[in-house]
Amino acid sequence: MNRFAGLEIRERRGDASSLVTGTEVSPQASGASCVITTDSEISRVARQTSHVQQIELRTYVFLDSLQPQLAAYMGTVSQGFLPIPGDACLWMEVSPGMAVHRVTDIALKASNVRLGQMVVERAFGSLALYHRDQSTVLHSGDVVLDAIGSTVDRRSSCEVSWTEVIRAITPDHAVLINRQNRRGSMIEAGMSMFILETEPAGYVLIAANEAEKASNITVVDVKGVGAFGRLTLAGKEGDVEEAAAAAMRAIDQINK
Repeated sequence: MNRFAGLEIRERRGDASSLVTGTEVSPQASGASCVITTDSEISRVARQTSHVQQIELRTYVFLDSLQPQLAAYMGTVSQGFLPIPGDACLWMEVSPGMAVHRVTDIALKASNVRLGQMVVERAFGSLALYHRDQSTVLHSGDVVLDAIGSTVDRRSSCEVSWTEVIRAITPDHAVLINRQNRRGSMIEAGMSMFILETEPAGYVLIAANEAEKASNITVVDVKGVGAFGRLTLAGKEGDVEEAAAAAMRAIDQINK
């Protein structure tokens, strides 16, 4: 051990360098080298940890098995790896928006999940992770939650801004909807339509997935990014009512 250990504090500052708070250890016969910890390094790590733990978890949605129509719809807006029906999916939304880059980095380094979407919009950031193995997706989610000092129970609750079943859509109404929503399937005149609006936005994904599991419906539009999430499903009246009930059960489960 050399003289660093016995120096006064004022003597341990170099030319504009950080204060050395550790002890320099001379290399031993094994060839091990020393590591000196500085005040600036300690504070930097502390700041980074504090910064990450200021991230607010708005949405945390785990889809155990993506249904065919929802997977296809998400593929039309995906800028990353495409989802496959049957994949497990984790959708997270955080605030501030740019914090989604840190969350994405943590999640991708934790397991072999694939990144399907990462969106930074005005106030929030969202990402979608996919993998065939549910435990792989859940592991990345757990690592993220631990890193930001949060839990699933602390995610924002789901508020339903609007929900309704409209029966026997008119031709004019159907044409306008189809012109506005070109990524999903078309709605036909005479079909019934279920619409749902949620806050935060990402919760419409689990509503859509559970609705498709429960009934033979057509996925027209699923918007899970932005201030509000919006879902539009169509089909025969009985099928739509059954799908609507499944969607609302999924939303109620989130708020328990």
